[in-house]
Parts: sequence; structure tokens; C-alpha cells
Amino acid sequence: MIMKIKELRTLSADALKSKLSELRLELAIEKRNIAQTGVASKKTKSREMRRTVAQILTLLNERGAAV
Repeated sequence: MIMKIKELRTLSADALKSKLSELRLELAIEKRNIAQTGVASKKTKSREMRRTVAQILTLLNERGAAV
């Protein structure tokens, strides 16, 4: 699910937006699981998801595409 920045740069704006919504949903599910159980499934997973969301938002801003 987590993509590298080189892979993200090759995607179109529409593909980035769909990937962004997919990652945000997955991150919300992960946060809910942490809140319920008090334990993260993998600590680095949520960090990587947040980082990828930030990278996608940065790419969309660079391209001038509205989020």
C-alpha cells in the first residue's frame, strides 16, 4: 500500500486523489483500532501512511490540482 515518491510522481492527479482517499480511510481504521485496543498493529505502519499522505498532498499542491 505504501508507495515510494518516485512511484507517486508517475501517477496522474486523479490517481493520486484516489490513492489519497484510500490511504486516509486506511489510516482512520488504524487509528480506530489503536483507540479500541490501545496497541498499534505495527508502529511504523501508521507513520508510513501519514508520510505518504503528506507526500501526495505535496505533489498535488505542486501540480496545482485542487484536493
